[in-house]
Amino acid sequence: MNKFWGVDADPTAQGRIKGAKPVAVLDIGSNSVRLVVYERHARALTPLYNEKSACALGRGVGQTGRLADANVAQALDAIRRFALVCRMMRVGKVFVLATSAVRDAANRQDFVGAVEAIMGSKVQVLTGEQEAHYAALGAVAGILGFSGIVGDLGGGSLELSCISNGADTDGRSFELGVIRLQDDSGGSAERAAAMVRERLAASPLEPMSKGASFAAIGGTWRSLAKIHQVVTKYPLHMVQHYVVPAADMIAFCSEIVATGSLKSYPGSVHASSSRRELVPFGAAVMAEVLKAGQFKDVVFSALGVREGYLYGMLDAREQAIDPLIQGAEELSVLRSRSPAHAGDLIGFTSQFLEATGIAETDEQTRLRMVACLLSDIGWRAHPDYRGAQSVDSIAYGSLSGIDHPARTFLAQTIAIRYDGLKSKTAAALVNLGTEALTERARLLGALFRVAYPMTAAMPGILPRIRFEAEGTGVTLVLPADLTFLNGEHLQNRFDTLAGVAGYKSATIAVA
Repeated sequence: MNKFWGVDADPTAQGRIKGAKPVAVLDIGSNSVRLVVYERHARALTPLYNEKSACALGRGVGQTGRLADANVAQALDAIRRFALVCRMMRVGKVFVLATSAVRDAANRQDFVGAVEAIMGSKVQVLTGEQEAHYAALGAVAGILGFSGIVGDLGGGSLELSCISNGADTDGRSFELGVIRLQDDSGGSAERAAAMVRERLAASPLEPMSKGASFAAIGGTWRSLAKIHQVVTKYPLHMVQHYVVPAADMIAFCSEIVATGSLKSYPGSVHASSSRRELVPFGAAVMAEVLKAGQFKDVVFSALGVREGYLYGMLDAREQAIDPLIQGAEELSVLRSRSPAHAGDLIGFTSQFLEATGIAETDEQTRLRMVACLLSDIGWRAHPDYRGAQSVDSIAYGSLSGIDHPARTFLAQTIAIRYDGLKSKTAAALVNLGTEALTERARLLGALFRVAYPMTAAMPGILPRIRFEAEGTGVTLVLPADLTFLNGEHLQNRFDTLAGVAGYKSATIAVA
């Protein structure tokens, strides 16, 4: 234990959930070897460390049947570094998964043995069906209620699964990975597209998927999504739950395939250098899959095999936990002045809605609870920047189980909580939501601005305060011993809230 200016500091646990034991997944893919260390094994996974090494283990496997010695050496060096990271971060359990390139290689046992010696953990070489299954679970874990087809594109293979009612079926693997296609096509993206069409022709894709959504997983497809966001000037550079109409994505991918290279393509710098030359082949697969399946849209998932594997290990009770609420609770514990105040705020806002007769759907209730949990995460910042920093944490954070319009709603709510109804902090994101979401954000943000001056973010006050509404007026009722809370500042904020809620008068009374 180190001491800094009299403060106890554990360098391995700063800013972390108390008692959390890190868990890690080492994912040995055909294009890259990646280590992700998560804060703890829970429904909402928070990455503590995420690094990849582009080893291209799948390069040439389709032609030679073997992992190339140079690529193996590069991968083992990266894995030695990752083993050190796991030791330094005191990871409790490391799961090592290997996919297409390793399972297809004649010399896989030598490589697997070397990895196990370095990591001290057994390597699980996934079958194509297992890879499809865990990729599907990754989509299920991050996109609540998803129904459709999941595709996981790697360097050596493409896995497809059908998801319905939270379970996957018909998992299949195709030799359509981007490295394999690049090798087999002689580096021609157009030739690769023809090969994809031929290999998909025998699949049952169209009957399962016509008019459905397609969930896209994999690093090359994430790069494709990032480029699309830049080209279309999409305001939220967040791949998770990014939705594009299938026709638009087919046209975009077809243009990249025809170009054949990203060297001069707009937005290409937003693809990682290790994937840039592979993106045209990822675009070829995307376009042909969307056309073959007659999908209505594509939704990109940043969660895949790694997260699906960990999700699959949870029991049914833990799998049923809402990852958005759990993730928001963790942020509240780590960053709020008093997490218990968030609970008071949930009750306070609920009572206002009941008193004023404002209806709320289940999803609106869920998002209101999350907004309450996140409402005080910016308090350490300078007052002029609390709204902006909170909006960034919400809009660009690692929360899962939330789509882009909902992220916009939360960002707008917290921006108003800090900066008032005239806030422009989240203005760039407004068009991602609906007018109804914006109005709800204005109402909830105004409610927060009434609550915080009375409580200083401490619990125990809000449960003693209630609202009453009659006709065109709304009343905030204080207990007698808290009469002193009534003042010009509180009245001004209550007047604003009343106006947003559609009332002509706002009265503060004492019970």
